[in-house]
Amino acid sequence: MAAVIIHVETEQQLEQCLNIRKEVFVEEQKVPIDLEIDEFDRIGPDAHHVLVDADGTYAATGRLTYYKDNSAKMQRIAVRQSFRSQGIGKILLIAMEELARELGLSQSVLDAQCQAEEFYRKLGYETISTEPFDDAGIPHVRMVKPLKA
Repeated sequence: MAAVIIHVETEQQLEQCLNIRKEVFVEEQKVPIDLEIDEFDRIGPDAHHVLVDADGTYAATGRLTYYKDNSAKMQRIAVRQSFRSQGIGKILLIAMEELARELGLSQSVLDAQCQAEEFYRKLGYETISTEPFDDAGIPHVRMVKPLKA
């Protein structure tokens, strides 16, 4: 499978990101739309959206925002159901980490759904929250990873 990383620059590309997120989070996981879409869901200097095209189909998306202590906050990481367990999530996260390095950020922070904690751990993330917390009705843990150049 050929995967192409797209750094979102157009409204049409952003709409594809939002469509994937609505499919995964709103329809599949029942997250209310008003919690899913927020002020970072636009093209601008405060957020960077990434889209993965797998063999001509938009398969996954993620968003990077700036966080405290020179960190990237990896958010809204979503892989369409038909593309899961094919390495697309890993490709997406590696691309987001590379973008964070290019932006001069030294650490990646994310709030992982508990069911995905092991996925992130295999990619070098360490859980720093002492116990799970609720985000949109789904248990999460905070995880971090240093980004070495």
